[in-house]
Amino acid sequence: MMHFPDEILALAQTIVTDFTAKGLMVSTAESCTGGLIAGALTEIPGSSAVVDRGFVTYTNSAKMEMLGVQERTLAQFGAVSKETALQMVHGALFRSHADLSVAVTGVAGPGGGSVEKPVGLVHLAAKTRNGGLIHHEMRYSDIGRDKVRLATVKTALEMLIALAK
Repeated sequence: MMHFPDEILALAQTIVTDFTAKGLMVSTAESCTGGLIAGALTEIPGSSAVVDRGFVTYTNSAKMEMLGVQERTLAQFGAVSKETALQMVHGALFRSHADLSVAVTGVAGPGGGSVEKPVGLVHLAAKTRNGGLIHHEMRYSDIGRDKVRLATVKTALEMLIALAK
C-alpha cells in the first residue's frame, strides 16, 4: 500500500463515497504528480465505481497526443501554465467517460524553476461536462519535491469535491 497522508486518504474516501452515491466518474490528467491523484483515489476500496481513467502526461508530446493540448499553447505559454492546464482538463474529460476531470501541471523541483515559474508553482484545473470549471494557480514554494506533489494531490481532490457540489 502506498503511504498517503491521512488527510489525502480522507479526501479520497469522501470522493469515492459521494461520487458513488451520485453516480459520478472521474478522470485525471497529471504531469508533476505522475499519477498520484489517481493513486490516492484507487487506494480506496470501491474506487472502481468512480475512477474512469488517468492520463500521466509528463512530456509535451504526451500532453499533445493523449490530451489534445495544442502545440501553439505549449510554445506560447509553456507546459506549466493556466492555458495548458485548461486544455489538459478538457482533453481528460472528453477523452474519457468521466463526468468530472482534474488536471495538474507544475514545477515540483528541486530544479527546473525560473523567476517566472519558480519551484512550487502548479496550475490545476477541474471541469465538469455541464460547464463547471475551476482553475487554481498554487505557489507552494520550494518546500521539497514530495511536499509539492502531495500538496498538489490535496488541492486537486478538494477541487473535485467542490465542483461536484
